[in-house]
Amino acid sequence: MENKIKYEMEFVIYVSPAMLYNYISTPSGLSEWYADNVNSRGEFFTFIWEGSEEKAKLLSKKSPHRIKFQWMEDEDTEYFFELRIQVDEITKDVSLMIIDFAEEDEVEEGKLLWENMIGNLKQILGSK
Repeated sequence: MENKIKYEMEFVIYVSPAMLYNYISTPSGLSEWYADNVNSRGEFFTFIWEGSEEKAKLLSKKSPHRIKFQWMEDEDTEYFFELRIQVDEITKDVSLMIIDFAEEDEVEEGKLLWENMIGNLKQILGSK
């Protein structure tokens, strides 16, 4: 397996951190923008897209700041994806930080996918 490259993205989202956290940390919230359906049983989440399923393990969760998952196929690796909420101390702007990994030739595709999904999230939240 090729080594994956870590990449980070930042999206300013005009919504309260508590509301945003609900959309990134609960199966119902994730089902609205990230996947067609999301189920959880304990620390395991099942993400469903157009009939295909991907399972992920919840690695850590810190309310109302971040949630970190690892795809089961990456179980014996250091690869994960993390959604982190940051609030600028001065401007109080709320940003959603995405940390993810992809193979070198798939980084741009991964970034485009996140941009589309965060676009969906912003539309649902009524954010610009």
